[in-house]
Amino acid sequence: MKQEGKLRQRLSLADLTFIGLGSMVGSGWLFASQRGAQVAGPAAWISWIIGAVAVTLLGLVYAELGGSLPRAGGTVRYPDYSHGPLLGYLTGVASIIAFASVAGIEAEAMRQYADTWWPALGSGSPTLLGWFMQFVLLVVFFLLNYASVNLFGKANTIITAIKFVVPTLTIIVLLTHLQPTNFSSHSFAPAGFSGIESAVSTAGIIFAFLGFQQAVGFSSEARNPQRNVPLSIFLAVFLSAALYILLQVSFVGAVPGRSLLHGWAALNYTSPFANLAGALGLGWLSTVILGDAVISPSGTANIYLAATARVIFAWARNGTFFKVFTKVDGKSGVPRPALWLAFVLAIFFTLPFPSWDTLVGVVSSASVLTYILGPISLHAFRRTAPDMPRPFKLKGYSVIAPLSFAVASLIIYWTGWQTDSWLLGAQIVMFLFYVAFNRFAPKHIPFRQQVKSSLWIIVYFALMMVISYLGTFQGVKGIPAPWDQVVVVVMSFAIYYWGISAALPVPNMGQEEDEVSSNVAESQTQPQYKMS
Repeated sequence: MKQEGKLRQRLSLADLTFIGLGSMVGSGWLFASQRGAQVAGPAAWISWIIGAVAVTLLGLVYAELGGSLPRAGGTVRYPDYSHGPLLGYLTGVASIIAFASVAGIEAEAMRQYADTWWPALGSGSPTLLGWFMQFVLLVVFFLLNYASVNLFGKANTIITAIKFVVPTLTIIVLLTHLQPTNFSSHSFAPAGFSGIESAVSTAGIIFAFLGFQQAVGFSSEARNPQRNVPLSIFLAVFLSAALYILLQVSFVGAVPGRSLLHGWAALNYTSPFANLAGALGLGWLSTVILGDAVISPSGTANIYLAATARVIFAWARNGTFFKVFTKVDGKSGVPRPALWLAFVLAIFFTLPFPSWDTLVGVVSSASVLTYILGPISLHAFRRTAPDMPRPFKLKGYSVIAPLSFAVASLIIYWTGWQTDSWLLGAQIVMFLFYVAFNRFAPKHIPFRQQVKSSLWIIVYFALMMVISYLGTFQGVKGIPAPWDQVVVVVMSFAIYYWGISAALPVPNMGQEEDEVSSNVAESQTQPQYKMS
């Protein structure tokens, strides 16, 4: 009989940092600078700063959580620990949307850039040949992950080190072609501050930063996770933010004046940086960028396929998804059933969404939706598990945690009514589905307690939908700017403190077992819910 395995602690600080960087330096650098310029004009670099601040706030929260509770798929586990299986279930649903689609998006990006030298692949929607190319790429990523976590980590470190060089080279070269007048062309901020805000959610900016938490997802496979997880988050966010801001400035500054006759919104390069290099007569740079358009997204797709498997594994470990996905191969240390499902879902997401721009806003909003629960879980643990070991203890958490929740709520709101309506509505539907079939729900937490500890998030979803409909981001403008955003912030603070007060009296870790092949420090000092 095949031996049941456990996750292996093989990833170093460099591996974890490069996992974060590899997640963030993917198709985002290839497309987001142009998309940011289209939405926010020359002021798009401010959008990157806003995105970096938001991600840093969340990163501080997850640094404490990841160091204290190193768990595979931690973003799914923490809400389950603090508020019970129902909230963990809802987080799992949002996480599948957020994570499973990214590998497919990155394959789409590779194909879209490749059409410059192979037009038969399709520039917008893929041709049959183009879709087959995407499928083959996903198969390669699947095989890399299937072998072992050690091979995955080392391959990613090498790929990320290589692909960081090309954006840096692009920045240096484009800055030599900087035209200062571009920063006032058709106004510094053609769509006003609302355009700057909208770009954060819809231009791929938050999408480009989302890999900040990948170290948390792999924390149970890290060496010395209490030190390396927080440090890798800080390093990855800082380095990627610097890179993206410089890329945005260099892109805006180097666009030839003839390309801006109809304004920034009309700028439409198929392969933005490669086309821009070609327009400047830098054929060699265009060739280098087209080559990197294969390497950069491939590294991110490789990481997200692995991360999706860990999210599925975590969801199943919570007890609200099929138990078969908790199995780990004894030899490789890879959760292979979960990896198979991640592979199938990645293929699925290449079918109905034909281009990079189509899905990036949805993924960004869904991802932030999963991250907003981290601040509340952290604050709840400070109250319900005060003696839990915290190698990295966030100072000022009582300010930083609610602030990060409010900023994340604004990012979701900026995505707009068209996305928020179905994304948040789907969460409410899944809540009702769970309630209707509660006889199949985990019983170690009383069902009434599960509902009591999760009702606040349903009210949050409903209020966000109402504000989004009445607001100025694709809404009916019943609440004028900036009052719509003031309402979001005030509502967020109120829901935040409700969420803390609704936490379980003691953390839901009674059924936890060691899931790694060597000992992991874990708090055993708190009383536990017993299996009923």
